[in-house]
Amino acid sequence: MFTGIIEGLGTIRAIRSSGLGRRFSIEADFPLDQSKIGDSISVSGVCLTAVQITGRHFEVDVSPETFQKTTFGNAIVGERVNLERAMRLSDRLDGHLVSGHIDGIGILKQRDLLGNAFVITIEVPEFLTRYLITKGSVAVDGISLTINTCDSTSFTVSIIPHTAKWTTIGFKSIGSLVNLETDMIGKYVERFMAGMLPAKKEQRSEQGIIDKEFLLKTGFID
Repeated sequence: MFTGIIEGLGTIRAIRSSGLGRRFSIEADFPLDQSKIGDSISVSGVCLTAVQITGRHFEVDVSPETFQKTTFGNAIVGERVNLERAMRLSDRLDGHLVSGHIDGIGILKQRDLLGNAFVITIEVPEFLTRYLITKGSVAVDGISLTINTCDSTSFTVSIIPHTAKWTTIGFKSIGSLVNLETDMIGKYVERFMAGMLPAKKEQRSEQGIIDKEFLLKTGFID
C-alpha cells in the first residue's frame, strides 16, 4: 500500500528478458536504506517487488500482465520514473490510499498555465470515468492528485511547482502515456452494490439493503 507521495525519481538502467516478462534494473536518486529484498516499491504507480538491491540500484520483475496494462510496455532504458516505497502503519497518510494496481492508461492531452501552477487534461478510457468525481482522488504515474473537473472522456488536475519539480509529471509532453489508478473506495462500493440480491421495495428497510434509492434519500448521492 502506498500514499501517492513520491519519494524521488529513478532511472531505468537496463531492461532484459525474464521468462515471458522482463526484469528492470532501476537506479534511485535517493538512498534505499532500510529497504530489503521482497519489499514493495511503486514505480510510476505500479506496485513491484524488489528482487535485488545493491546501494541505490534495485531490480524488479515485470509480468506480461503488467506490460499489457501499464505504460511499461513502452518503457526504454534511460526513462525517468517516480518512486515510492510502501507506507508504514506509523506514517502520516498525506496523499490517499494507493494500491499500485493500475486500472488503465491515460493520455496527456493539454497543459495550461494557471498562476503559479499548470492544469493538465488527461484523456481516459470511458470505462474508468465512472470512478472519477470532482474533488476526488486519482493516482497519475503514482502521484496522488485531486481531480478538478471530469467528464465522460477526460479529467483535469492542477500541478503545483513542487510536484512539477520532484516528479515526472513536470516534464511529460503532450501525448505522453500515464498510468492511472482510480480511488479504490468507489470500486468497492460498486462491487458491493452489484453483488446485492434484489429485494421487494417494502422489504428493503427491514433487510437493511443499501441501494441507489437509499443513497439518494439519505443524501449520499444526488
